[in-house]
Amino acid sequence: MNSPTRQLYDEEEDDQGEVFLDESDIIDEVAVDEEDLPDADDDDDDTDDSMHIFTGHTGELYTVSCSPTDPLLVATGGGDDKGFLWKIGVGDWASELKGHKDSVSSLAFSSDGKLLASGGLDGLVQIWDASSGNHKCVLEGPDEGIEWVRWHPKGHLVLAGSEDKSVWMWNADKGAYLNSFTGHEASVTCGEFTPDGKTICTGSDDASLRIWNPKSGENIHVVRGHPYHTDGLTCLALSSDSTLAITGSKDNSVHIVNITSGRVVSSLASHSDSVECVELAPRIVSEDLQACGAVIYLCKIRFHFMKYWLHFRGAPGKEECNLKTYVPSV
Repeated sequence: MNSPTRQLYDEEEDDQGEVFLDESDIIDEVAVDEEDLPDADDDDDDTDDSMHIFTGHTGELYTVSCSPTDPLLVATGGGDDKGFLWKIGVGDWASELKGHKDSVSSLAFSSDGKLLASGGLDGLVQIWDASSGNHKCVLEGPDEGIEWVRWHPKGHLVLAGSEDKSVWMWNADKGAYLNSFTGHEASVTCGEFTPDGKTICTGSDDASLRIWNPKSGENIHVVRGHPYHTDGLTCLALSSDSTLAITGSKDNSVHIVNITSGRVVSSLASHSDSVECVELAPRIVSEDLQACGAVIYLCKIRFHFMKYWLHFRGAPGKEECNLKTYVPSV
C-alpha cells in the first residue's frame, strides 16, 4: 500500500527541514491485554475511586459533555430518551432536559458555555440555557436521527449531522434555519467547523470526507477513493490552524487531508481494527521542544492499542527530524 507524504509546513519554513509522515514513523505501540482490564462485574474488588455518581438515568448513557466555562457542569444523554444537566459534587442539583422522543445521542456546549445543544434519534436538536436548564428552542429539519452536534467556535451557530445523509446549520439565538449540506451517500458520522470558523468538514459512512463553505453551502472538495479510506469514516479532528483534517475509519486506517487543497497528504495504516477516535494534541510548549514545534498525533482503537506519531520540525540549521516517545501515565 502506498503512503502519500507531504511537507507539513509552509514553504517559508523550508529552511527548517522537511517533515514527512510515513508508515515507518510509528514510534511506539502499547498493547493492552483484555484479560488485564478490570471487569465491571467482578465483585472481588469493591473499590470505587469516583468522586461523584449521578444516578438520574434509567438506561444506557450515549453521550457526555463538559462545560468549557464551568468545571463542575456536566450534561449527559442516553437511551432512556432523557438528558440531564448536573454538577459534580452537588448531589441535590440536576435539571432534566425534557423534549426528546427517542435516545439522546449527542450533546455539546457552545464555546462560551452559555448554551447547550442536544441531538436525538428523533431527528431533533434542542437548545437549552446552560445555567438554568431552561428550554430555548427546537431545531427541526433532518428526517432521521442526529449523529452529532457541534457549535461554531465564535458564535451561536449550531451544526448537526444526520442518519439521513444530510448536515444542517441553524442560528441558535433566533431558532432559525440557515443552511443544509447534501451530497453524502450514507449517514454523516462526524463533522466539525474549522477552528477559524470559515469551513465545515464532514465525514460519512460512504467513506468520503466533504469540505464545505458554510455561508454558500458550496461543496468545495470531496475526498474519496484511493489513496483515501475504503470504508466508512468514524471520526475526525482538525488542526488548530484550520489546515489539516485527520480522519479515522472502519478500514483500520488514519488519513491526513489538506483542507485547502483536498489532497490526502499522509496515510497512517497500522491498526488491525476500526479506528474509533482520533485527536490532534495541542502544540507542545515545553522549553525543550518549543523551538522544534512538536506535534503529536494520537490514534486510539477501542481497548486494544494506542499508537503515537510524534513529529518535529527541524530547528534552524538542522535538517533531521528526531522522534521521541511519550507514554501517558496511568
